[in-house]
Amino acid sequence: MTGMILTGILIVASIIIGLLGLSVYMLRPETGKTRSFAAFDHTMIAHRGLFDNHSEAPENSLAAFRKAADQGFGMELDVQLTKDGKLVVFHDFDMKRMCGVHKKITELTYAELEQYSLKNSTEKIPLFSNVLELVNGKVPLVVEIKVGFDYKATTEAVAAMLSQYKGIYCMECFNPLSLVWYRKHYPQVLRGQLSMDFFQSEDKMPQIVRFFLTNLLLNFWAKPDFISYNHKDRKIRGFRMCCKLFGVKTAAWAIKSEAELESVRDVFDMFIFDSFLPKEGEKVSVS
Repeated sequence: MTGMILTGILIVASIIIGLLGLSVYMLRPETGKTRSFAAFDHTMIAHRGLFDNHSEAPENSLAAFRKAADQGFGMELDVQLTKDGKLVVFHDFDMKRMCGVHKKITELTYAELEQYSLKNSTEKIPLFSNVLELVNGKVPLVVEIKVGFDYKATTEAVAAMLSQYKGIYCMECFNPLSLVWYRKHYPQVLRGQLSMDFFQSEDKMPQIVRFFLTNLLLNFWAKPDFISYNHKDRKIRGFRMCCKLFGVKTAAWAIKSEAELESVRDVFDMFIFDSFLPKEGEKVSVS
């Protein structure tokens, strides 16, 4: 009887050790591009530009990007495709919050989008090409590729345009498939896996998918160079394990006060902020 109990304990222990080993393997990010992260290390990145949605410089507008560049802040922006295949800079899939209409970016041509203004400003939804022309390498760019499950067309279009851009940039995406594509076709480009506590998300997805994405268990496949995580969810076990085991570089989003910034300084390497202006000395410019 004692032998049977011991055998059972050994089997259970072996299964647990095996599962732990598998989870460590699945968490493993890319580890070879630390030097490429230098332009973003300990930098302040203006979330969707240096914006104020109650002004003439709303989020993801040319005015907001111009302000960020003029003040020496790197910037994060969101890129998606229109119905006629134009790359535009806009965060939400639906236009209701920023333009007041229940229409999707993907359902309209760029000419149709030009009918709408951002919030109460005179700013329009900008073309990605116009934003790149405006920034022109002055500050680093964090380019979020906005995709649903159909990731390929947008990822390919963004990559093609950025391949002609001479400034410093990195890409990031919530969908690991976009990172997999980039790793295959543009391995030299710095890749970031966006994530958060997906159990708090309103997105429709199976529970197992929420678990895998929340805990970064597709890192073995996507091989991100850094993790861009909602700083409020930084105690999630998968994120903490990834940082502790692999020393991966990390970006915090979206920090909305000096107090929040101080609370995450020792946890993250890049800081994506909005709703306040960081203190002097916390900006970066690229010559």
